[in-house]
Amino acid sequence: MSTLGQVVRSGAGRHRVQTVVITLVVTIAVTSAVLGGSLLLASRAPFDRAFAQQRGAHLIAQFDPGKVTPAQLAASAGAAGIAAAAGPFPTTQISVGEGGHRRPPMTVAGRPDPAGPVDRVTLVTGRWATAPGELVVAEDGRFRGPPIRIGTVWTVAGRPGSPAVTVVGIARSVSRTADAWATPAQVTAWSGDHGPDGYQMLYRLTAAGTAAQVEAGRTAVAATVPAGALTGAASWLVTRLDAVGQAALLVPFLIAFGALGVVMAVLIIGNVVAGAVGAGTRRIGILKALGFTPSQVVRAYLGQALLPAAAGAVLGVIAGNLLTYPVLAETNRLYGTSDSGVTPWVDALVVGGALAVVTLTAWAAAARAGRLRSVDALAVGRTPRPGRGQWAARLAGRIPLPRPMSLGLAHPFARPLRSAGIVAAIAFGAAAATFAVGLGTSLSLVQEAEDIADVQVHAQPGLDAGPGAGGPGPRPVEGPVAFTDPAAVVTAITAQAGTRGYVGQARTEVTVAGITGALTTVAMTGPDGARYYRMVAGSWLTGPGEIVVSTPFLTAAGKRVGDTVVLTDQGTDVTVRIVGEAFNTDYKGMQILTDLATLHAAEPKLAPETFLISVRPGTDPATYASALNTALRSHGAAAEPVSHGTDELLIIIDALTALLSVLLTVVAGLGVLNVVVLETRERVHDLGVHKALGMTPRQTTTMVISSVLVTGLIGGAVGAAVGVAVQRTVLGAMGASTGFTLPSSVVNVYSPAELLLFGLGGVVIAVGGALLPAGWAAGTRTVTALRTE
Repeated sequence: MSTLGQVVRSGAGRHRVQTVVITLVVTIAVTSAVLGGSLLLASRAPFDRAFAQQRGAHLIAQFDPGKVTPAQLAASAGAAGIAAAAGPFPTTQISVGEGGHRRPPMTVAGRPDPAGPVDRVTLVTGRWATAPGELVVAEDGRFRGPPIRIGTVWTVAGRPGSPAVTVVGIARSVSRTADAWATPAQVTAWSGDHGPDGYQMLYRLTAAGTAAQVEAGRTAVAATVPAGALTGAASWLVTRLDAVGQAALLVPFLIAFGALGVVMAVLIIGNVVAGAVGAGTRRIGILKALGFTPSQVVRAYLGQALLPAAAGAVLGVIAGNLLTYPVLAETNRLYGTSDSGVTPWVDALVVGGALAVVTLTAWAAAARAGRLRSVDALAVGRTPRPGRGQWAARLAGRIPLPRPMSLGLAHPFARPLRSAGIVAAIAFGAAAATFAVGLGTSLSLVQEAEDIADVQVHAQPGLDAGPGAGGPGPRPVEGPVAFTDPAAVVTAITAQAGTRGYVGQARTEVTVAGITGALTTVAMTGPDGARYYRMVAGSWLTGPGEIVVSTPFLTAAGKRVGDTVVLTDQGTDVTVRIVGEAFNTDYKGMQILTDLATLHAAEPKLAPETFLISVRPGTDPATYASALNTALRSHGAAAEPVSHGTDELLIIIDALTALLSVLLTVVAGLGVLNVVVLETRERVHDLGVHKALGMTPRQTTTMVISSVLVTGLIGGAVGAAVGVAVQRTVLGAMGASTGFTLPSSVVNVYSPAELLLFGLGGVVIAVGGALLPAGWAAGTRTVTALRTE
């Protein structure tokens, strides 16, 4: 080993705390970067990756079985621009239910197995349907009511004998080709003696990146079958648009944590190396006196930083990839992908970048060692120059505090630059914690607005309303069913004990000048509508002639709150005024909210299809719904508790936020640990003097811990402010990525008491980092300390 190598190894061994701190800091920084980079890569176009992995359908075509044969459909796979095809699959629509509750009609496709050249359906749980009376249901959250479980038995309404069907599997289709699947024979049997109600063909196109290319594929397919046989077609671009919005939410907060981690690593490593140079001034003079050139001295300190940094980088890559596995397991389940999370080029880029950052940071700090003259370096000790911080010592001495505490409070001012670095590190740690809690609270409030309803009341799909069991038999229906007597339903709801509030909803479609296509409109009645939406600007509905919309609508229409627009409903123009902007993500924010009376002139028979009920605190929704059903049975209506589940993407974001916050807080604590160890060793002779004058171990501990209180308070205060700013910036970026403006009630989530606690969190980080060196200082023998220079 060369002489320089021996110096590097000796220095790393002598400064064990410095070595350990650099190793751990780089480990945590690389872990965060690998985790963030892998997930950032995974969050980019997850739908596209899932679509490619499962060979999704670019075009889903529906055909009339009376105008085309299966053989003709199979031949359509040879149309121009078709890369692969699957089908024909018989299709039908059924309405099922259990225990008196009917679910919305679902489209069922007959497939013998989930594999195939197009749309490889992924089984989430259970098995594929292989026998009559078996059904595999799509897991996409579109069905309300009791949770769907393996083994659930439903009855099929509107079919001879009301046959039973058992759920044997839950699956996911990235193309969303059907609501459920059964065997082809079963689908044909449900359709009746005339054969299947329809045929489905799935196509992958050679070019499908634009709407025009998909339309060209549809035209080519239509040309291969008899005229009028193609009854409908769905493009994958529409499904993709629905899926990619959530993925964009991951990007801003991953970037924020990545920036925090990089800045903290630079600060702490720079502080560590600069401290090592300051503490080793005499050793630098000895090395130069022995013939080491300035370049060799700088390389020696670079080596002392790079050795533990390299070890930390290796550990960080391993830890980052291991942590990515469980997080991506949830992401894979959410998007239907099969990513392992290990991306070699991301690992290499992070390691190379980390070592480059360490090299530049350490070089900037170590350059001072190369500039020192041998005589100057040999002539000084490790303690600060006389006079530094004396004003702070005099000021602290006037404070009515125990002397050990006042001595400690003055210490940071003897090394202002070093103290500024540790204040910055603590600030970033406190900022990470503040940001994490604020982001989690804001996202929870967003979901809370969607989960206010405790009970839902709906007309029985598939059943005519009638007096009890004496009513007509079941009949299939298309879409939602309106209540035959909404007033009676309202009377039953208001009379039920435990009712807190309710709102009735009717859905229809209108058009607006300047916006292409029909827009879903929710017409409401009842006193509780405002509870279900968070306002961004303006006010809630106060009567007919008013609407509340979301940011995407205002953007598309070029309107603002207070403007008037004309809704065209069933050929009738209705002039309304925009009185409020709400945070409403339904239908990509293009949904209109209004009073039921607003549309009476256009649709006099429009009536509520659903009632959403919130119950009083302490009321069990299931018990409430059961009791309400007794009163609703004679009105052809049913109540059921609303299942509240945490959004899967929210779980991912919360888990990542908590993990990365803990890592950054630990990094800040390590930075404090290194500085306190360095300062304690620099002042070891002074410590011996204090002990000789009677300072007890407890007072020594108090002095060392007091030395970080000022930096902790300043760092915590700055960090809390930075965390709030980062939270607002990231939330704004998340909203902008989806085209929404978030309401102030979602953004402004910090109370004064919480901000005070976050500010004091800087003190907790500082004290936590100082505990170990404080214990070392308290246990140092007086004679040993006095002998040290």
